[in-house]
Amino acid sequence: MAGLKPQTLILGVDPGSQHTGYGLIQSAGAALTLVAQGRFSPPAAWPLPRRLAHIHHGLTELASGYQPQVVAVEDVFLGKNFRSALKLGQVRGVVLLAAAQAGAEVFEYAPRLVKNTVAGYGQAEKIQVARMVSELLNFHEPLAPDAADALAVAICHASQGRWASLLPGGRSGGGRGGGWRSMSESDLAALSYTGKV
Repeated sequence: MAGLKPQTLILGVDPGSQHTGYGLIQSAGAALTLVAQGRFSPPAAWPLPRRLAHIHHGLTELASGYQPQVVAVEDVFLGKNFRSALKLGQVRGVVLLAAAQAGAEVFEYAPRLVKNTVAGYGQAEKIQVARMVSELLNFHEPLAPDAADALAVAICHASQGRWASLLPGGRSGGGRGGGWRSMSESDLAALSYTGKV
């Protein structure tokens, strides 16, 4: 990625097995505009595979409707609860799959970097992050629950992209990038399959 294009649609995602927040922004130079926000909240009584399918379906429809060029995802935070971390990893896998299927470039950012970029402090509280997201997007209506964190990830990517052209090789230094635009033809062919899902 040699910096952001003049106008780039960035979909930020904050994965969670109960609530997966999303926030779509348009980046045009230094200007950031809120396009869409919300969350996917499959019923807690559903088994995990069905909840994962619900999140995947929602993200697929969202990506199909808006066609973001970039999907920015919060990276795994390894807490003390192993089972929660495992579930979060499964949700992130579904998010990354939906992004790759949409043909978007995918970037992952550590929670501390996201908070530091948006709020200026790597251990900022959720309310501080939400307040700064509103200020940076000049949006002063209530944000959807769990959307603020997703929007923060998108803003983090936009910030990294603006500085990318100044770094060696013209790449962003903050996140890990990928996506099927960077795959070879043989890699793409390996994604093709026949059979029922």
